[in-house]
Amino acid sequence: MRLLLPPSETKRDGGNGAPLDLTRLAHPELTGLRRQLVDRVVALADDPDAMMRALRLGPRLASEVDRNRRLRETPTMPAIDRYTGVLFDALDAGSLDDASRSFAAETVVVHSALFGFVGALDPVPAYRLSHDSRVPGIALRRHWRSALAGRLTDDRGVTVDLRSEGYAELGPLPRRVDSVFVRIVSIGADGRRRALNHFNKQAKGRFTRALLESRPELASVDGLIDWAARKGFTLEVRDGSAVGPHELELVA
Repeated sequence: MRLLLPPSETKRDGGNGAPLDLTRLAHPELTGLRRQLVDRVVALADDPDAMMRALRLGPRLASEVDRNRRLRETPTMPAIDRYTGVLFDALDAGSLDDASRSFAAETVVVHSALFGFVGALDPVPAYRLSHDSRVPGIALRRHWRSALAGRLTDDRGVTVDLRSEGYAELGPLPRRVDSVFVRIVSIGADGRRRALNHFNKQAKGRFTRALLESRPELASVDGLIDWAARKGFTLEVRDGSAVGPHELELVA
């Protein structure tokens, strides 16, 4: 099984790992693309105003420029611990037991705008870059799309995509029977289904934690749906909706 997570804009400071070493990240075939983008982002940080425009940051977030300027020098920590925000707070990776963290290392991929796909326990620094950031000389969609789509095509087994649509555009999921994009919805009093915003991320975090704690062996998407039902999640394909055969809805 492969579980794809979006990153978070917010990240913890600090860490006790050695500074960034791109060769220690999963998917070494991405190292060249990572190095190109890291070089460009670090150089851009020498011009704070240009960096602020590229990242679409207001004055209160000026410290993010320094994070990017020093991202090769600052300590690292496992990716799953670095990211904060609603999804990762609900996941609460720091409280997972060793077996669950080991399972995360085998199954979880976080989609970073800066590093592409990183493993859950890959050592990464604090940085700031989003899927819609404008880095002069590098269009992120063009930079990542082919390589990341190829990486997903090469994967075997069930792939569960919990990314936002913006990140999914940087590395499209292959249209295979064992690859599914999961949307989070709620059901109102009128019976209509609506997409969620804040609680979308919270539901993804809870769902991910349940998978890591349960550590199921899933041979198919049907197996994923059955597992979810046993754990109290409503995960389904709806007939007669915009949800296609490669998409599921998780009712939160």
